[in-house]
Amino acid sequence: MGKLTLGFISAFNERVEPLMNGTVQAEGIELIPTYSHPAETFWRQLKFGEFEVAEMSMSSYLIARSQGADMIALPVFPSRRLFQTELSYHADSGIAKPEDLAGKRLGVAEYQQTAALWIRGILEHDFGVSQYKIHWYMERSEEMSHGAATGFKPPPGISFKRIAPDKSLALTLLENELDVAHIASPWVLQANALDRSSRIGGKGDWSKIKPLFPDRMAEGARFYNQHGFLPVNHAYIIRGDIHKKHPWVAFNLYTGFVKAKALAREKLPERIPTALFFGAEYLAMTREMIGDDPFPYGIKANQAMLDTIIGYSHEQGLTPRKMEVKELFAESTLDL
Repeated sequence: MGKLTLGFISAFNERVEPLMNGTVQAEGIELIPTYSHPAETFWRQLKFGEFEVAEMSMSSYLIARSQGADMIALPVFPSRRLFQTELSYHADSGIAKPEDLAGKRLGVAEYQQTAALWIRGILEHDFGVSQYKIHWYMERSEEMSHGAATGFKPPPGISFKRIAPDKSLALTLLENELDVAHIASPWVLQANALDRSSRIGGKGDWSKIKPLFPDRMAEGARFYNQHGFLPVNHAYIIRGDIHKKHPWVAFNLYTGFVKAKALAREKLPERIPTALFFGAEYLAMTREMIGDDPFPYGIKANQAMLDTIIGYSHEQGLTPRKMEVKELFAESTLDL
């Protein structure tokens, strides 16, 4: 019997790459890889269901499944970030600490995306800043947003606006039209924002853009010690028609993902860029702070994280009820 051929769309991820490039193979499956930026991937998959296997936003997945979308997830979470540490504020905003965000204008790429979901939940539960006390601004246009595919409407009681269509989050923050924004790396974005600002006649002083958490590692350690996990960003889904016709695919793919991650972990020390002169020391610090495997797979190792993100989604009005783990993930993976 020949292998089942499946289209597989994902961004590059070192923990997934061995599966995408064929170094590791899922038994009985031939994957045809397509590399794509997550924002485009999710929009295409939510709107058109183009690929049999796809990377997927956890927040958008929860919303889509609550609406009956025909897809099922694998408990594979190779993409995690400390989203609250990616917030930057304008010095003229009067912000000095996370608790000061009440009453401020906060910009995110998309309101329903996983990053924004975690930011709202962490601000509320860890720092006491209610989502209803913040004025939310969204960058992505309605037509190209994930919400366009899920029928997103701002939850009742939320202060919600969109930033000007000719501006980015970084530029809007730079010009003090936002108090704080989720710009993952303000130092990388600085040159582009300043260049665009000058081209459209804008003004701004980049020295006034400050990270909300100056010591990102300390905040990461605090969060991990308090919660026992790192916030998940994306998972992987199987299209419903494939899952129904070939239910064995879920377990075999999961096993392939596990093997790919194990290979990536094994190779990590030798793949530290030589330009990171103290890379080995930073790797040791990371392991000391958050353990040897920050990216656990499976339901059991992620129960606390799943309970948290499911609760946040319902609490924030994105899903009409708390979803159950058993309806989110393939049955063959529920005991893993």
